[in-house]
Amino acid sequence: MRSDVHFMRFHYRSNRAVRARNSTMGPVELLHMSVFSQRFSPCGRFLAAGNNYGEIAIFSLCAALSPDASEAGRKPLFTFPAHDGPVLCLESFGGHLLSAGDGSVSAWNWAELIKKNVKVVWTKRPEYKANMEIPEINAMAVNPRAVFRGHSDYIHCLSVREREGEVLSGSEDGAVRMWDSRTSQCVHCVEVHKYQKCARPQFGKWISCLTTDSDWMLCGGGPSLSLWHLRSLTPTSVFALSGCQRQASFYQDMILAVGQGPTVSHCLLGGQVKAQIPCTPNNVNSLELNTNSAEHQVLTVAGSSQFVDVFTNVSYRAFSLHF
Repeated sequence: MRSDVHFMRFHYRSNRAVRARNSTMGPVELLHMSVFSQRFSPCGRFLAAGNNYGEIAIFSLCAALSPDASEAGRKPLFTFPAHDGPVLCLESFGGHLLSAGDGSVSAWNWAELIKKNVKVVWTKRPEYKANMEIPEINAMAVNPRAVFRGHSDYIHCLSVREREGEVLSGSEDGAVRMWDSRTSQCVHCVEVHKYQKCARPQFGKWISCLTTDSDWMLCGGGPSLSLWHLRSLTPTSVFALSGCQRQASFYQDMILAVGQGPTVSHCLLGGQVKAQIPCTPNNVNSLELNTNSAEHQVLTVAGSSQFVDVFTNVSYRAFSLHF
């Protein structure tokens, strides 16, 4: 989005049906494909992935992880057009898959998608200034309706601290803002690039990834990926990773990070880079950990490729799903 953070309860419904299809893209389209977003189903047995052509593909993890899995089992069950532009983010909430990218948010029923019955439940366009171009929606988080205003440039990432009643947002303006979700007021603003040990002027000041875990925050982009203690609002660790990081996640006693470059970085909380695991895309847009199913606990990684890498062990790429 441009510079406002919108959180909404959606009530709009639509009866518009969408034709599901098997992927029939030619080699040129596949060559230039990027996968921007992923989300596991509530049951943990299916994965949705959104690409730069506005399509969402539904994969079966049961078929892909079967001991006698065939090549067909690693292709989508089906693919359907969801948006006019790239599908930049996906989210699961209340039995629905939410998709966004081109200025609108659409909801799809997971139970129906699993049956290959594709019909949009509702589509909603967040409010924005009439004289503004249609904004990209780069991130979603579900919370009661609110609008938070304060950033001066594009917002790339969001995180919700449920226990504290706070929402965090990272922007092109170089700031991470912390919002009280009850009052819609900004309670703290951290300009990461102004901390010398985080600053990388050659990459700019923009914040492209942000996540929280209790009293801890990970953020990075132009500035180095860094770990912050939110009570004291101070960086405790800075990770020596090249390029800009696009997504990071807490995992057990370490941090997983992806971005520019064909690797998944394993970092220790103290700041050391423990390992860099090769993956298929030259640049990685997203990583997802499947915590919804004990039977299908995998890490999936996607980016500038038609392939979605599947790690059955976070230190080893087992195989790839593909459009």
